[in-house]
Formats: sequence, C-alpha cells, structure tokens
Amino acid sequence: MKSLIFCGLLLLSIPVFGQRLTKADYLSDLDYLKDTLPKRHINLFAKISPAAFDRAVDSIKSGIGPADEDNFIVALYRLMVAIGDEHTHIEPVFTRTLPIQFEEFSEGFFVAGKDSALVGIGGHDIKEVIRRFKTIIRSENPSFFSSRLLTMLNNPSVLKGLQLTDSASFAIYQLRGADGKTVDRLVRAVPVVKKEENARSYTYSYDQRSGTLYFDYLECKEDQASPFAAFNQELFSVIRDKHPKRLVVDLRNNSGGNSGILTPFLDSLKTSNVNASGKLFVLIGKQTFSSAIMNAVDLKRNTHAILVGEPTSGSINHYGEVRGFHLPHSRMIIGYSTRYWENWPGHDGPLRPDVVIGYSEKNSIRGIDEALRYVNTH
Repeated sequence: MKSLIFCGLLLLSIPVFGQRLTKADYLSDLDYLKDTLPKRHINLFAKISPAAFDRAVDSIKSGIGPADEDNFIVALYRLMVAIGDEHTHIEPVFTRTLPIQFEEFSEGFFVAGKDSALVGIGGHDIKEVIRRFKTIIRSENPSFFSSRLLTMLNNPSVLKGLQLTDSASFAIYQLRGADGKTVDRLVRAVPVVKKEENARSYTYSYDQRSGTLYFDYLECKEDQASPFAAFNQELFSVIRDKHPKRLVVDLRNNSGGNSGILTPFLDSLKTSNVNASGKLFVLIGKQTFSSAIMNAVDLKRNTHAILVGEPTSGSINHYGEVRGFHLPHSRMIIGYSTRYWENWPGHDGPLRPDVVIGYSEKNSIRGIDEALRYVNTH
C-alpha cells in the first residue's frame, strides 16, 4: 500500500461535546495538543518554528472563554493554517447543518443546482466572507481553499465563530437571482443526516457514438461489490472488444485513500493501445487530493495521458499517511501526517492540467460538462 489516508473532514454542522465544557477543559485540551502533536507528527516544524507553534497555542489559550465552542474550533482551524501541512487538520464532531449547498463556477459561487449567486452572508459581502475564511483555510493553493470553503459555507458553527452570523441556529444568505435582484434568505440549522458511503468507488461506461470509454474513479478504495482486480479485467476486456477512440479517467471527485488500489489499472494501461498520444485523457480538479494526486502523477509521468481540468487541491509532494488522536475533553480528532511523499522530485505545489478548463454556471444548469465536451471533440 502506497498511502493510507485518514479521511473525514466533517465540516457541515455544529460541534457536539459530551458535556458542557469549561474553560479549564479547553485549556487542558490545548496543553495536550501542544505536547502531543509535535511528538507524533513526522515533521511538524517544516513550515512553522517550535517557538511560533508555542506562541500560536498560547494565543488561543489567552483568548479562550467558557462556553466558547465556536471560537475554540475556529481558533484551532487557524492553528492548522499556521502549521501549513495540508493533511494535518482538525475533525470536530457535528450534529447540525444548514440545509443549503454551494458550487463554484467561473462566475462565482451559486446555490447548488440553482441560478442564485451567493453575494454575502449576514450582511457581509462575499469579499469579506472570503477574507475571513482565508484565516482558517490555507489559501496559497486556490483549489485547496475553494474545495474546503464549499464544505464550510453551510456550517453554522464556523459562520458564528467567524462572526459572520450571530447564532449557530440559522444564517442569512444574500442571494442574487438571474434578474439581478438580491434577496435575503434565512436558513435554519437542522440535524445532520449521516451520509452513506459512495455506493461505488469506481464505474465505467462506453459511449458508442463518441467512441469514449469513461472510467470514473471516485475513491481510492476497494469496492466491496466489485474488487478492483475483477473490475480492471472487465474494463480492459471492453477496451480489447470495443477499440475505443479514447479513454477518459476521471479523478475530479477523488479525495484519496489507498493509491495502490489503482496499480492493476496502471500496469494494464502501459501496454494497452489506448496508451497513445491523443487517446488517453485524465480529468483532475479542485477535489483531487492525496492518493488521487499520486495516481495522477503516475499517469502523467509514465503514460501518454493528457491532463484536463483544474489544478488539484493537494500538492504533488506532500506530507501524508495520516493518523489521529482525540483531545481528552472535547474528543475532537487531530489528524497528523506520519510520512513525506516525494512523488515527483523538483515539482512544487498542485498538479496542473495540460489543458485548463473553466466551468460555467450556465453550462452546469444545462447539464454540460466542459471537460468531457473538450475530450470528446479531440
């Protein structure tokens, strides 16, 4: 196994603690974090000095008050930004969410599936909203920032902790419709419904008309209903029988897992007739992270793949293979890196596409996928 990633950025709702925490509980948790994280992380001080780390934790301690869950969590997010490791993170436990979701397009942020643009929250315009979120989400890589922001815009606890709302029970969004008019929409928090895991980790389909064989790799994880080795045999049987004009590997919604799952595919691909210039396309984007990046790098370096889409949210070379520990009182999980992965020496930052695709809200409403439209016409 190349990489086992500790996943679960549960960023959709209000934190819940076993009991009402006191200021002493928060201070105890911070002392535990300050002592434990440097010992367990493989290199916590790659981007922050020990003195700066200590000052950051002490600053949280000096500002913490009783019954201050929202501010405590936001302060820990800020600490993770200061640490600067994209895999080291906090995982609060949440029980409530705002039942509204957003997507980002070239035109801005929109309510998912609607033509309503997000222009503010709680009377704060979108520029101020983004400025505040940049204090709790790393923003050097716009894809990383965007992908995490979309999971937090409906998080009432974070919105309150950032002082974008006065209450964690509701939020007021400013939305601009297609007619140009802006309205206030009050959204009340509701209990979180536990999401089921992806029904499938990988699927494929063949379009006879375009000659495109589409392989959607959603998660670097074995599918219990279909072991990957058997899936791979079936996929390449289709390639041999159908002689597709092109093979598309979609990694846009893959946030990682075990990069070794894809090894049979990579081995089969290297000797396949679809491994040729202009016949092999790999779609990457803002959700492509961790082990999925490792797979994309392998495809870029060792096949004739053309990368299409947007820069990845994760870095090519990165700390990872995450483990975690609980803070003793809040029971919040702190995820930390245990290994450094140098996947492509000399290449810093995100993996960038060979062909950059911009996604339009207008096309999304019409059901047009710009990336697939590009590969199907090339």
